[in-house]
Amino acid sequence: MASPFDYTPPGLADAVAGPVKRRHIFYVPGYDPEGSSRYRMLFVRELARYTKRFAEPKRAISRATLSADGTVQSWRVAAQPETQGAETTYDVLIWDDLVRTDFGRRRPLSVALLLMGTLQTLASGLMIRFYRLNWKYGNVILYPLVMVLILALCTLAIATFVHAHLGTAFGHSLGWPLWITMPAGLLIALAWIKAMEAFLNRIYFWQLLNDWVFNWQHGQGWRPDYEQRLDAFTDHVLARCAGLVAGDEPDEILILGHSSGAMTAVEVAARVLARNGRLGTGSTTLALVTLGSGLPLVAMQRRAQRLRDEITSLVTSQRLVWADFQAPQDWMNFPGFNPVIHLDLDLRGRLATNPLVRSARFREIISAETYRKVRWRPFRMHFQFLLANDQRGYYDFFAMTLGPQRLRERVLSPVQPGLCPVAIAS
Repeated sequence: MASPFDYTPPGLADAVAGPVKRRHIFYVPGYDPEGSSRYRMLFVRELARYTKRFAEPKRAISRATLSADGTVQSWRVAAQPETQGAETTYDVLIWDDLVRTDFGRRRPLSVALLLMGTLQTLASGLMIRFYRLNWKYGNVILYPLVMVLILALCTLAIATFVHAHLGTAFGHSLGWPLWITMPAGLLIALAWIKAMEAFLNRIYFWQLLNDWVFNWQHGQGWRPDYEQRLDAFTDHVLARCAGLVAGDEPDEILILGHSSGAMTAVEVAARVLARNGRLGTGSTTLALVTLGSGLPLVAMQRRAQRLRDEITSLVTSQRLVWADFQAPQDWMNFPGFNPVIHLDLDLRGRLATNPLVRSARFREIISAETYRKVRWRPFRMHFQFLLANDQRGYYDFFAMTLGPQRLRERVLSPVQPGLCPVAIAS
């Protein structure tokens, strides 16, 4: 059953014949200070669960290697003849050092940036557009601001209470002057906030605050460090493609991004296409997959024209296939968002060829028991895109990344092991 926001572009590229025997994946994690360690462990753990859950043969996974500059982590998954599984090379494009730098900012500066970005978004009416796309994500965006206001009020209340009780104790004045009691009250109040640091991290306050600030800064063109990393990622992808041995090229090159990394994957894919006019024109298909994307957070900002131009180049390109998977159950994506419809793109009369927009249909692939446990855990639900299914379904991360079908066919007519293709309405 198709989702109401499923979309198949009219100019979708024709199919390239043949199964995938070798695949090369460039994976971009989201805004995560632990990206260089988390995703290797997540991949190995979830693949083990996947093979056990669906009684598939185990896949051999090589040791991970790290590039000299520390920005690419690589490993290889062996082919699996019994399931026609493709030999897959994985390159994780790492940018968590930039995220850790954001986390290392002085707290008052981070809060000031949050206030600036949120107020500008409210004043421009952009927040209303976010809410119209997904009210849950609108709440996630405003959550850090609401928490800042609550913490500020609590701090003021504690400071006032301490000031009053240092000035008067048991009904008698201590005679302490105002210039002592007020600073003392503020210091005690600030110490209370510091003591809450672990709790604030557990409720993802700083994670979501810094994530929103990053997206706002990027939309304003104020992240030269991130732009430099994009150039480095593009150089790496092009060098990998140029270094492929003739006759041993992969059948599919897949650029894959999750969450904030979906935006990075879009930017890298557009720059790779712009710099190499041959990629995507032969038997090796070039594919882009965005999972749980927050792309509108940046793309809808008035000053993010370069990103919109890059999206336009992908929307009208016949050299790659772009699939965007969304989930209404995920608080941190925009189900129903379609760049062809919701962005002011100048296609110059060209036919839209991308993206294929599809629901991941979490309700089909998560068991009822698991769903009850995770429905109010936004981060856990957000990561479902990368996890092993509880049951077979249309969306299958490991069938997409390790299976024999090319992305275009996987989206249009996915084949499950031992089953007929799943019928998909376009």
